Amino acid sequence: MIFNKDTASQTAELLLQINAIKLNSENPFTWASGWKSPIYCDNRIILSFPAIRNYIRDEFSKNIEKQFGKPDVIAGVATGAIGIGILVAESLGIPFVYVRPEPKKHGRLNQVEGFLQKGQNVIVVEDLISTGNSSLLAVEALRNEGANIKGMVAIFSYGFEVAEVNFKNANVDLFTLSNYECLLELAVAKEYITETEQELLQEWKKNPSEWNVEV
Repeated sequence: MIFNKDTASQTAELLLQINAIKLNSENPFTWASGWKSPIYCDNRIILSFPAIRNYIRDEFSKNIEKQFGKPDVIAGVATGAIGIGILVAESLGIPFVYVRPEPKKHGRLNQVEGFLQKGQNVIVVEDLISTGNSSLLAVEALRNEGANIKGMVAIFSYGFEVAEVNFKNANVDLFTLSNYECLLELAVAKEYITETEQELLQEWKKNPSEWNVEV
């Protein structure tokens, strides 16, 4: 997984400022998967802050061309990455499509929405990477339509080992604007959390599916 340290720190600080990332080790969050977690990330809120969404758009656009070359199409993963994906496609002046979690049950039964030609080079935009499973299902859907996946970009990654394995097995290069380690480092430096809380958050990452806190 590729990232730039300066960009990662700046992105993490912006996400903390707008509460897109919430840290709470005393009253952990429950994810959709059922995991208990001291961190919750909701990057959809970025769209409500023009200066920050423009920063994310510009960093994505710059790094897509730098890391992968200019693609033919941007694909956003529904629903969290549709908004920012459109902004990136507009910035690069190229077409946009989005990928549903599963095909529609009616009409043309599409899973990929928009105009996509076989053989086109596609960059997939995602808002958040945890295990990578849902993101890579979108990649699979695009490949089934004949797309050539050049890589994926995401706003934030938890940096789980299982995600690294999944992306490697799927042969997909991932670039993220920020990640969990940079977030914790910055959160301690800016006094969003204490060093004791940092240790707990680091402990959670080692085995997140089994982690819990007695409160």
